[in-house]
Amino acid sequence: MINKHSDLEEPLVADQTANIRKKEIEKRRTFAIISHPDAGKTTLTEKFLLYGGAINEAGSVKGKATAKHAVSDWMEIEKQRGISVTSSVLQFHYDNYCINILDTPGHQDFSEDTYRTLMAADSAVMVIDGSKGVEAQTRKLFKVCVMRHIPIFTFINKMDRDANDTFELLDEIENELGIATCPINWPIGSGKGFKGVYDRNTRSVRIFSDTRKGTKEGEEQIIPIDAPELEFVIGAEYKQQLLDEVELLDGASAEFDQELVTKGELSPVFFGSALTNFGVETFLQHFLQMTYAPLPRQSNIGQIDPFAEDFSGFIFKIQANMNKNHRDRVAFMRIVSGKFDAGMEVYHVQGGKQIKLSQPQQMMAQERKIVDEAYAGDIIGLFDPGIFSIGDTLTTAKEKFEFEGIPTFAPEHFARVRLIDSMKRKQFVKGVNQIAQEGAIQIFQEYKGGMEEIIVGVVGVLQFDVLKFRLENEYNVDIRLENLPYEHIRWIENKEEVDMDRLTGTSDMKKIMDLKGNPLLLFVNAWSVGMTLDRNEGLKLSEFGRN
Repeated sequence: MINKHSDLEEPLVADQTANIRKKEIEKRRTFAIISHPDAGKTTLTEKFLLYGGAINEAGSVKGKATAKHAVSDWMEIEKQRGISVTSSVLQFHYDNYCINILDTPGHQDFSEDTYRTLMAADSAVMVIDGSKGVEAQTRKLFKVCVMRHIPIFTFINKMDRDANDTFELLDEIENELGIATCPINWPIGSGKGFKGVYDRNTRSVRIFSDTRKGTKEGEEQIIPIDAPELEFVIGAEYKQQLLDEVELLDGASAEFDQELVTKGELSPVFFGSALTNFGVETFLQHFLQMTYAPLPRQSNIGQIDPFAEDFSGFIFKIQANMNKNHRDRVAFMRIVSGKFDAGMEVYHVQGGKQIKLSQPQQMMAQERKIVDEAYAGDIIGLFDPGIFSIGDTLTTAKEKFEFEGIPTFAPEHFARVRLIDSMKRKQFVKGVNQIAQEGAIQIFQEYKGGMEEIIVGVVGVLQFDVLKFRLENEYNVDIRLENLPYEHIRWIENKEEVDMDRLTGTSDMKKIMDLKGNPLLLFVNAWSVGMTLDRNEGLKLSEFGRN
């Protein structure tokens, strides 16, 4: 009898487990914040955490009047310079949702890390400085979002400073980025005359009071647009201007259409000031209503459903030495389907073997906590003994598959790296290799040379400074960098058919190898690529490496 009873119980337990899993995954929202440097992205991230109760007081990045460092800028170099150099992953709970934020570096020299981070997000929040409008970096990152067809939300920040004309800002987004906009709220004044925002849906005005320079949540006063007291609070002139602008807006702007938002063709626009908390919580509430639970992902066997029972995920970023007291590496994984349990065994597809995932962590920038469980949509950090690469797939599914690869962006700047103290050769090789595996730099050797001299390629020149800084601080190695004139790199696609020794190139061409022994060519001038192809029949060159 007892056996029969337990046989009946098993499907019940399985149903309950599936139900809990479904509920947890439905609560998840995972988004990346993108912007041009200094548009206030890290400050906005801080404020989300403040509202979610994850931190009690937000530390502004510049930190003059408020003496704290921003929670999400954690690397030594970031604390010194006040710019985000690596993407942080932060999780908080708000209104029964579990939210994962990928805070990306806005500095243009760190764009490769940002591109990769966008591969792990389900939607993006674009922060624009109200006084500057759309800037170069925003365009580049925006292109990656469009390529992935993910929803894009716009937060026009710094309204507490003098901002450009609101209609002009919207026109600029539409013309520069080619996406339609739909303002959800509307600012009243800017700079010293910033009174608050008008909510188009509820037809009411949110008036904001001071919030101790934005370190506390602050109280809000809400007044309907047709209430007589509005004129006393914001002044007759501002009220008349608001009524005129709202009339114009209702006639001219695109209607809100959830389907177009989901496809990434219409961007809902919000106005506020992250520094003083104006409009931040309103934005968060609307964002949660307009986004969906985690999305399916493309693999080599088709779409992988997030609600599937089997666990799967992919590595999109590797970070060494997040904790200076421990020489460690953390591989960041986006969970695509199912549930993750600490210590579970998974199959590492690229490594071809079963592995146990030990010390899983969730991040609050550098403060980490060990995780017992996580669900599709979550980002977790795995201890990496040096086995993971960017783009790797992990799964418990019987049918093995690989998620779509993450592209490697061709470096545009090259330098020769020389070690000053040859006795530190071992630390030097280890340090350079580790930093390269994170994907911030790419390392090459002289053709037929060893590691005596290496050539480093980066997407942005600031990464050279980061390399030097990290080798000195984390590996105690001093280096000298000598800039090289090359700007173009090509991978040789048909290397088996090409005799490198007999390859005839141009005078500005250099033969190099990557660490796997693949031959590559560097060129100073773009036209030399075509000439080299003409001189070597059958040679095939490619601009992208594959992870």
